[in-house]
Amino acid sequence: MTDVHSPVSTGAWRRSTMRLATLLFVPSALAAQQPRAMQLSDWYRVTQVSQPAMSPDGRHVAMTVTTVPGGENKRHQEVWVVPTAGGAPQRYTSPGTESSNPRFTPDGKYLLFNSSRPGGKGNTWVLRMDAPSGEATQMETIPSGSMPSSGAFAIFTGPARGDTAATRTGDPYARMQANARPPFGAITRPTDPARFDGRHYVETPIKSNGRDYIANPREARVIRPQQLWRQNMGDTARTMLTSTAYSHRSPVVSPDGQFIAFVADAALRPDSIVQAEQDSLSKLPFSMERDREVRNDSDIYIVPVAGGTPRKLATWVGSESNITWSPDSKRIAFVGRAGRTTSSRLYVVSASGGTPLNVLGDFVYEPESMEWLPNGALQFSASKGGSTAIYRADLTGKTAPREVLGGRRRMNGFSYDAAGKTVAFVGTSLSKPTELFIANADGTGERQLSRFNEALNADVAWSDGERFTYKGIGDLEIEAWLMKPYGYDASKKYPVVLYIHGGPHSAYGENWFDEFQNLTAQGMFVLFTNPRGSSGYGADFTYSTRGRWFAEDYDDLMRAVDIVAKRADVDSTRMGVTGGSYGGVMTAWVTAKTNRFKAAQADRMISNWWSWYGSSDAQGLTEFEFFGTPWENPAMYDTLSPIRYLAQVKTPTLIVQSEEDHRTPMTDAEQWFLGLKKHGVPAELVRYPRSTHELSRSGEPWLLVDRLGRLRQWFAYWLQDVKPVDPAPVRAATGDGR
Repeated sequence: MTDVHSPVSTGAWRRSTMRLATLLFVPSALAAQQPRAMQLSDWYRVTQVSQPAMSPDGRHVAMTVTTVPGGENKRHQEVWVVPTAGGAPQRYTSPGTESSNPRFTPDGKYLLFNSSRPGGKGNTWVLRMDAPSGEATQMETIPSGSMPSSGAFAIFTGPARGDTAATRTGDPYARMQANARPPFGAITRPTDPARFDGRHYVETPIKSNGRDYIANPREARVIRPQQLWRQNMGDTARTMLTSTAYSHRSPVVSPDGQFIAFVADAALRPDSIVQAEQDSLSKLPFSMERDREVRNDSDIYIVPVAGGTPRKLATWVGSESNITWSPDSKRIAFVGRAGRTTSSRLYVVSASGGTPLNVLGDFVYEPESMEWLPNGALQFSASKGGSTAIYRADLTGKTAPREVLGGRRRMNGFSYDAAGKTVAFVGTSLSKPTELFIANADGTGERQLSRFNEALNADVAWSDGERFTYKGIGDLEIEAWLMKPYGYDASKKYPVVLYIHGGPHSAYGENWFDEFQNLTAQGMFVLFTNPRGSSGYGADFTYSTRGRWFAEDYDDLMRAVDIVAKRADVDSTRMGVTGGSYGGVMTAWVTAKTNRFKAAQADRMISNWWSWYGSSDAQGLTEFEFFGTPWENPAMYDTLSPIRYLAQVKTPTLIVQSEEDHRTPMTDAEQWFLGLKKHGVPAELVRYPRSTHELSRSGEPWLLVDRLGRLRQWFAYWLQDVKPVDPAPVRAATGDGR
């Protein structure tokens, strides 16, 4: 898309975008040639659709559209709007700025969005929707927050006015960076504050993935209780409704505008006390914490919009989220989870109080987003294994929820109109990148509203997948997929690469994924599964691997490989294995336990749980999963470290690690690489600069694509005997222009 350097009206952007979008939507403009295999350069052409927002009248849907313009080393976001009656989407924000997160005011007159454009105060900008609109502006008279149906005011949270960190007067360290200052309780001091630019710590954690090294936790843990505030539509005045020592979280106004429901500490304790308790709890021996796993950390409270004394809605063990009022303001629905290892449930309770009713019963899937429709129906979305579905709950809890919208795909961002008749959402399948869709609230009348990737889809033969299930240990059903190689011919045999997801409580699913398409385009099968430990199948399934990593989950993976290896179209002598994070350490484990794979690629890997624990930002993961710290449960940390079995590894391995990844630090990759080389195993280590644990998802585009290329080259070399090819040489400039 062309950058705009001079100010033009929003109307001009829309007209120019209309012409561009028309080209995207005319089938005759598509190439008539047969689709080809994906090339790495095609990654830059993929458009991502996200954050849909339907206008209250149901006539338009706004969305965030993300591209990588011109193959640049950055992503670009814009807000586009499409009419639900049909027609091409139009760009509503300047292509010269970054814009995202659109949402409408309750009356539909204004479209709000976030933008980092210069010249403003804050990042909320406004476009007029009920009249011709020019440049986006900022309007302090339009509040942000939870609104009643009338949209007359908004409720939001923030610290009390004047509640700011005290100014350090006469502080000799005032000019020092936060993580260089002598922290509270420190014994040593800089001899000259102006000459020390290092870091000084007395507490943990000291770093965080994506944030690098952070300030001392106590310095950053100055908690200011979040109060409830009100701002009327059309007014700039903001009124503080509460003044308490505890925080009000996730406030939601009742549709009739009379009450505010919010989440707070179960006993309304001051934030400082709550924080102190959490600090002390984190230092308890793990067995003691485990005994307190099911706790009542929070509850839902209700307070009049004019302020007053909050009333506890109900005492419910666990944590609450997703507060949703019924249309008549008489009931409240919420998502509750009794403990970390229990499935979240959907509860309904009278707004006057009482015992919350579990309306899901023992329904296996867990609720995510939800909407209480004006007709009284309560709908929620849930991951259904590798797919997504919308369900309608039985408010009596007597029958299981009924699926109203589903299919073999992933969906997200569900947004309803004010009447609750239609819902917009983003959909994607194994062979189709994200696009915008709309359907009736009962699941009928589905239509696709955007086709940003239509030209690309016509050019590239995206691989689809065959879904199958099989039985693991204990007859547990495991879901898996096998994606066919480009140009598939049933009479031939092809290599296969097993992909292992991260988490470990993540999950693969029915969505377009660049990594899978990358290898199928090279002419390989891609096998991926959701072994026990994956999310989307209920908490019992998800946490069944706790304290049992690399046991039944490893067996689940190998059983899928056994099934696929027997196929007539699979060459079982040419198999590869790869994965990232948990998938990276599992890849190392696989190569230490079997030599059946001809090549491996370990991404964001862990090889030694002892060193990982001392250098990662996520010690809580193994403290929970391995029942303690390394010195509390040394046998588990030892026996589950692949480095202990490195002498058994014979599989050529490519290791990819990011230099600013504090989740799985570089030291583990270096140990694995060194060990492989010392044992004569072919190995390569590729380190990516300026990259965190998120490289493969949101990293710099050029580095992300480079990584895809290296995976493709590695498996092509070992599984297909494809020799590496150097790029064209870079010629030095000469005087005659050659």
